[in-house]
Amino acid sequence: MSLPQPVPPNWKASLFDLGKSSNDLLSKDFPIFGTALEVKTKTPSGVTFRVAGNRDSRSSAIAGDIEAKYADPKKGITATQVWTTSNALRTQLELENQFAKGLKLDLSSVLLPEKGPKSASAVLNAVYKQPGLHTRAFLDVFKGPTVTADGVVGRDGFLLGAESSFDVQRGVITKYAAALGYSAPEYAVTLHSLGNASIFSASYYHRVSSDVEAGAKAIYDTKATAGGVTLEVGAKAYLDSAAFVKAKINNAGLLVLGYTQALRPGVKATFGLALDTQRLNDTTATGAAAHKVGASFVFEG
Repeated sequence: MSLPQPVPPNWKASLFDLGKSSNDLLSKDFPIFGTALEVKTKTPSGVTFRVAGNRDSRSSAIAGDIEAKYADPKKGITATQVWTTSNALRTQLELENQFAKGLKLDLSSVLLPEKGPKSASAVLNAVYKQPGLHTRAFLDVFKGPTVTADGVVGRDGFLLGAESSFDVQRGVITKYAAALGYSAPEYAVTLHSLGNASIFSASYYHRVSSDVEAGAKAIYDTKATAGGVTLEVGAKAYLDSAAFVKAKINNAGLLVLGYTQALRPGVKATFGLALDTQRLNDTTATGAAAHKVGASFVFEG
């Protein structure tokens, strides 16, 4: 089985990737909002096709997309085209290590054909990474224009990150955030200050053993009307090399369970169940709607 790293390998991290292991533990493999299906295939020439769809359990609406991706790792070129059921065309072109080692440039655009050129958006991204350093810069071409930059530096397990957005036309900083973390082979802790210092979060991830992982996250939003701190704790246990279970619960009493099984190479099924523990004895329609169930199926060849 492959075990996650407290910090993504090769420093492929941004400010918001600090604490990624904890976020993945508490957010991934819990399909509770409907049924999802994903099919991936790859040709010998390096073209990957992907079709994904999701049926929302509440509205019964089905949304999906089809994606074609060409990658040439030797030349550092990747091209991706996506067409969604909402009739949006998303295009991404990537160039890596073409102008300097560790530098990656990509252009991402979205177009709604029904609304014409005025609906277009484009973001130019630049990523530069070296051992112990990872920086990014984004230019939103049509909005503002706005430049967003972030960076993460690390030494002896300590990580420090910061992000800022600057509106070029208005000449003002519109957003800023910061993060501090420490990473060891078996655990990681992270502190975030987000939303212009209006949201504060703390998280930890601990690889207890080769088969058990645990983590928690606390968030304090100074602008929240309810007040107080939201707390979520979760764990993951491998049953064998092909299956694992996950569970998490928050201070609102929402218990979420997940089970993932690799049926065969390239075929994976995940099932999720969410229970509002404060409404277990509520037999009304409102009480029943508080509980959710879902599934996800992935076929890859």
